[in-house]
Amino acid sequence: MEERLPCYLRKLSFILLIFSLAFPSSSSFELHPLVANSTSLHLNYTAISDFRLLNRRSLFDCPDPNPYLQINVTSNAELSNEEFVTVNVSGVLVPSENDWVAMISPSNSDVTTCLDSEAYYLQTGDTSSLPLLCHYPVKAKYMSSDPHYLSCKNQECKKYGDGGNCEVTTCSGSITFHVINIRTDIEFVFFTGGFSTPCVLTRTNAPLKFANPNSPLYGHLSSMDSTGTSMRLTWVSGDKEPQQVTYGDGKSQTSQVTTFSSDDMCSSSAIPSPAKDFGWHDPGYIHTSVMTGLQPSSTFYYKYGSDSVGWIDQIEFRTPPAGGSDEVKFLVFGDMGKAPLDNSAEHYIQPGSISVVKGMVEEVENGNVDSIFHIGDISYATGFLVEWEFFLHLISPLASQVTYMTAIGNHERDYADSGSSYPGPDSGGECGVPYETYFPMPTPAKDKPWYSIEQGSVHFTVISTEHDWTQQSEQYEWMKTDMASVDRSKTPWLIFTGHRPMYSTLGADDKFLKIVEPLLLDNKVDLALFGHVHNYERTCAVYNSECLAMPKKDENGIDTYDNSNYTAPVQAVAGMAGFTLDKFPDDAANWSLSRISEYGYVRAHATKDELKLEFVNSDSKDVEDSFRITK
Repeated sequence: MEERLPCYLRKLSFILLIFSLAFPSSSSFELHPLVANSTSLHLNYTAISDFRLLNRRSLFDCPDPNPYLQINVTSNAELSNEEFVTVNVSGVLVPSENDWVAMISPSNSDVTTCLDSEAYYLQTGDTSSLPLLCHYPVKAKYMSSDPHYLSCKNQECKKYGDGGNCEVTTCSGSITFHVINIRTDIEFVFFTGGFSTPCVLTRTNAPLKFANPNSPLYGHLSSMDSTGTSMRLTWVSGDKEPQQVTYGDGKSQTSQVTTFSSDDMCSSSAIPSPAKDFGWHDPGYIHTSVMTGLQPSSTFYYKYGSDSVGWIDQIEFRTPPAGGSDEVKFLVFGDMGKAPLDNSAEHYIQPGSISVVKGMVEEVENGNVDSIFHIGDISYATGFLVEWEFFLHLISPLASQVTYMTAIGNHERDYADSGSSYPGPDSGGECGVPYETYFPMPTPAKDKPWYSIEQGSVHFTVISTEHDWTQQSEQYEWMKTDMASVDRSKTPWLIFTGHRPMYSTLGADDKFLKIVEPLLLDNKVDLALFGHVHNYERTCAVYNSECLAMPKKDENGIDTYDNSNYTAPVQAVAGMAGFTLDKFPDDAANWSLSRISEYGYVRAHATKDELKLEFVNSDSKDVEDSFRITK
């Protein structure tokens, strides 16, 4: 390779040496005690990563005399609702493994200065000195993901000598970003120094705009009641004017429109939250409309939008069975979140989510699903609001076709002094506001996210483990009343579900067990389903940590619980749908019968006489655990 500005090389080497001495690794940044304590308290539930700490890193001016450096985008003049955008970096004199590109939105954010107070960055970051990278990059990618970048396979001569020999050769590389319509303009910024010591080298000349920032997107369905005759559709748009959903034989409903602002997010005077500040992204407008006059267990078609903003393509959907009918088929899981389709770095990545969604889409397309229950830790946006839209995009093939019911989790609700039962900062300051806006459930009121619903032969009691469940609390009284009122001749199966478990080999809240478990026994709950712990685990018929009954093998070798002589609920943890898996220790209590640390989902089929559940490995599609409860 020809010589490349030896003076520049000497200067660059000196700069990199200073960087490495001053900041040998990301671990050299000491976490604020409040952050460290939170990490310890929520081990395996809170992610502190290099990329998540990026906007707390000191931001150096790159002393780069390189006149050849450029970054540009191979794309149409305006972006569609979804596309893969190729970013080209050229004119690089010395490719480095620390070179990376950030996708930043809105494009007018200032990546060279930051707010005056370091207190804004203590909660989920470290105590770097100012200035810091203020606006959080939506996603980022190292240039080394182009296999030819570091080797400088793509070369270009930038300066020829008098004899025609090349005196300055530069290198180039290309990386691809998956971009969805988040309405706000985006730009790409080229950094070096890695995520620990970032400095800006150059940025795209003009912002990239979406062709239709008002486009109606990410429609998802939920049930209003137990009749199966009405369905709520919720979607996102940049337009605040009401839109329509048209469905069935020419029926139409107008949307109700809402939104939320950073003022609605939780924070504290000492340590402002990500949702309040650097993680904020304008959510646009959330539209919701109720399709009425439907028939249960039936197929219909709908589309939504308006003539001014455009219409989404027609979608086929299926209504759930009415409560009291003979059967229901549903999927249940927790802790799914999302992962990038382009292998980029994002604030919070749940690596199993893509394979789990793919597996469940196949189930829906094969007609095996009437409804879906996602029991907490929904998107893992945790104060970085644009990631809600990544999640909505991921689940669209599922949630647009069958009812998608949810329960709130710690990463949707928890924040100190906000009214949550647990004090950790796990919601990043969201305090349930985005969750309840994007996923309106048939709850009694705002910030009271508990409800019950009946589908087929099952009564589902859905609680919030993040709100007060102690005796005399409003939720406790509701649980007691709801379960006592179930007509078992109509819905013989009673399933109790929420986010945090009562039983897990990796530990659970003993107070929750002591207070709420007696209600399950008193009301003869058949099955309790939870998430929060990131694996799959099934118990015997358990009460007070003792097995009151054990299943027996049927003729097919499947564990079968006989509830004609009821003893206690069967409990299962199904938190293996996306978040990095929790491994089991070698030893387990005798109440733990099945333990699997693989990504997947639970497939359930309830008739009047039998409740059958299977844990499906989303990678292999194998059924790795199966059990039946009979009456």
